[in-house]
Amino acid sequence: MKKNTQPLTTKENLIPFILITALFFLWGMAFGMLDVLNKHFQDVLAISKAKSGLIQFSVYIAYFLMALPAGMFMKRFGYKKGIVMGLLLFAGGAYVIVSASILQSFWSFLIGLFIVGCGLASLETAANPYTTRLGPKETAEQRINFSQSFNGLAWIIGPIIGGLFILGNHASPDGNQLHSLIMPYAIIGTVVLLISIIYIRTPLPEIVEETVEQHNTTGKVQKPLFKHRHFVLGVIAQFAYVAAQTGIFSFFVNYMTDSKLTPHVDKETAAFMLGLGGFGLFMVGRVTGTFIMKFVRPTRLLAIYAFMSVVLLPVISLRIGMVSIVALFLSFFFMSIMYPTIFSLGIKDMGEQTKRASSFIVMAIVGGAIFPIFMGWIADISSMAIGFFAPMPCFLFILYYAVKGYKIRA
Repeated sequence: MKKNTQPLTTKENLIPFILITALFFLWGMAFGMLDVLNKHFQDVLAISKAKSGLIQFSVYIAYFLMALPAGMFMKRFGYKKGIVMGLLLFAGGAYVIVSASILQSFWSFLIGLFIVGCGLASLETAANPYTTRLGPKETAEQRINFSQSFNGLAWIIGPIIGGLFILGNHASPDGNQLHSLIMPYAIIGTVVLLISIIYIRTPLPEIVEETVEQHNTTGKVQKPLFKHRHFVLGVIAQFAYVAAQTGIFSFFVNYMTDSKLTPHVDKETAAFMLGLGGFGLFMVGRVTGTFIMKFVRPTRLLAIYAFMSVVLLPVISLRIGMVSIVALFLSFFFMSIMYPTIFSLGIKDMGEQTKRASSFIVMAIVGGAIFPIFMGWIADISSMAIGFFAPMPCFLFILYYAVKGYKIRA
């Protein structure tokens, strides 16, 4: 395989690329903290695993409902204003969570998470396609994987913060079971608000999408959006990936605190293992994946990683002591490149339809709203380990997309 010699980005796009990459870190932090909350709410509010899945549902359903409006907003007003809108929604949702924690209201907390999710959906709808355009077309997949590496770094830090400040704290003297959520989300809201001010005051180049004539070199009229097979299958593949990823991430702490498998691991220790071990390997996977893509086609690497994920899931579910635990950690590594690679493949050569196509791929994140509830239900009626069989069909479809479904047809 011939080495790709094109640069990751260009000199004139370096500062915008750095600023946009910072956004990946920001929402990675939000999701990293989210993945330790299931076990916390199961314990302090005595709710079932299936009901705790509403935590992920609140964020991911926001992606489904907000992605298209965000795409329409950016089509009219541009990427920068879309980013600022996303940051303001993110900050506002964090402050609602603070209020909900003071009131000890689980449902108000879910509303806050929904608003945060609307903000994150806006940021992703803007940042993912924007990143692919900040440099040579040949390195688009490498560029988005590089930016997503910082998302992985934040996912390491998020569970550690959650373990220290949320899981490691018990009820306050006045009996407030959710008081440990107040300070972390107050800080997040303030930091995000300050970052939105920086973006307002910083000039960013507006990327103009290719026209129909530029895109279609055959002279034919560009096909309707849903006639692009690689895009439609990309939406389905992204739905499958986020469903599988969210289920595995959300119930990692439950799996690791299973007394039959790891009798001496408490939820605080499991949160650290999630951050340093699971998300550490996730970040390593993205960084190394970006490098490997210089020598191996992104589709081939995606196929290999999807196949390995299919192989690992039965090993996790069978609870074979340390072998299953190692398999669980390795699954984080092999999931690492999937989201950005599928995203980049799905919007490839979409020309002036790129923003709208990006909105639908972000909408596909709704898979993360549905799957944790389903996986939690399986765990409630059988065991958490059996629940880890559920993501297998998702990875099988991703394998198909990487081998055949990604191909662009005239």
